[in-house]
Amino acid sequence: MYNSFTSKSLKEHICPPLMEMLVYFNCCKSPFLVDLKKPEVKVPHTVNFYIKPEPGVVLGVWHMVPSCRAEEAKGKDRCWYEAALQDGNPIIVYLHGTTGHRGTCRRCERIKVLSDGGFHVLSVDYRGYGDSTGTPTEQGLAADAICVYEWTKARSGRTPVCLWGHSLGTGVATDAARILEERGCPVDAIMLEGAFSNIWVASINYPLLRICRKFPRCVRTLIDSLKEDRMVFANDENVKFLSSPLLIVHGEDDRTVPVEDAKKLYEIAYAAYRHKERVKMVIFPPGFQHNYLYESPMFVPVLRDFLSKQWA
Repeated sequence: MYNSFTSKSLKEHICPPLMEMLVYFNCCKSPFLVDLKKPEVKVPHTVNFYIKPEPGVVLGVWHMVPSCRAEEAKGKDRCWYEAALQDGNPIIVYLHGTTGHRGTCRRCERIKVLSDGGFHVLSVDYRGYGDSTGTPTEQGLAADAICVYEWTKARSGRTPVCLWGHSLGTGVATDAARILEERGCPVDAIMLEGAFSNIWVASINYPLLRICRKFPRCVRTLIDSLKEDRMVFANDENVKFLSSPLLIVHGEDDRTVPVEDAKKLYEIAYAAYRHKERVKMVIFPPGFQHNYLYESPMFVPVLRDFLSKQWA
């Protein structure tokens, strides 16, 4: 059956579904059983708000304050939360992966762990995700990340702000960080969890797409489609232009993005960085795979140790 497709029909019949699974897959325009306007139902001491990166696009954001301020946060409005960004506790702008939205259970658990670790967390849904408007594109997702980062920096005083990307979000994070670097405004720190070298490699390793490895023609067609649609998420190229402190964390038993690919990304970054001490990789022992590093007791200590040394 595969051999019956022409090159053109391969692209028309196979690549669009692949693209949906890789980037647009399960963007979740509908929150389904979650009211994203009421985060307190899913997570404590959190407020929902919206910002506009450009005309016609509105992004939904949850801001969770550190658990140490939970009692103070009770009954407070958005203005109080904005002012809290200057309290000296480090801030994370969390950029999620391909599926779901900011109310997805795993994401809620992750931001709770970070909040318990003393961090502010701003969890954003890119355009087209959750109740955010617009259509996802690589350029658009980067613009969304930059918008939330700059909005946060404008309100954080001297408190540092970090971009944290998970899975697809690592590509969004480095895209955004590279743009800001080129503008002369490097981000305070970058954390990459479950990072790939580029979307082409990630595509072939994506669990539902591994069958493509057996068909070189299918692989070539997929890559051509990604190039034509300008979907690259080239972490391996972006890190060559960064100067911000960069932490890469990865599960040894990650089956979605093999740890070897993350090691390759680290080696590229280490070679490119002038100040080698700003680049670090931590590999977590088996048991946490691609989505559950936050369950490790190492998760917060690794992050806090890295940031304390970088900001000493």
